[in-house]
Parts: sequence; C-alpha cells; structure tokens
Amino acid sequence: MAERRVNVGWAEGLHARPASIFVRAATASGVPVTIARADGNPVNAASMLAVLGLGAQGGEEIVLASAADDAEAEAALDRLAKLVAEGLEELPETV
Repeated sequence: MAERRVNVGWAEGLHARPASIFVRAATASGVPVTIARADGNPVNAASMLAVLGLGAQGGEEIVLASAADDAEAEAALDRLAKLVAEGLEELPETV
C-alpha cells in the first residue's frame, strides 16, 4: 500500500472550492485513492461529500493512500500530495 502524509496547504482547509479541486484531481488520477485525517478513517478521495465530511482544516495532517502499490499509484499520490500541501489551484502536470 502506497501512502503520503501531508499538511493541508489551503488556509480554509478542504472545504468547498479546495475540496472540489482535490476531488477532480483524485478522480482524474485514474487510481483509487483514499484520504483520511491523521487520526481518522479513510474515505474515497473521489467523493465530494466524503472529502467535505472529513472537515480537514488548514495545516492539519491528512493521509493519502492507495491500495495499488505500483509506479502509477506512487506518481498519483505524489501529485495529489503536492496539490494539497501547496494549496494549488489545479493538479500539477509533473512533480
């Protein structure tokens, strides 16, 4: 299982617009990914309601994971981690 721990870079946390950006990126990755608060249960990263339900705040540590353990999953998690950590407006093409 591949995993990345990262702090949320959006000041407002994973709410509304940032959550939408993240969910679109997770869906576009083509890899099944989960997201969880550091002390919580993982949820589907491609589900807007699930991501909003986390209530992750800016600066809070989250865990991104994929059951796949191949190069594609590793690359997808790297891109998603960068997106979240830097509070970017869109998924970076390269890491």
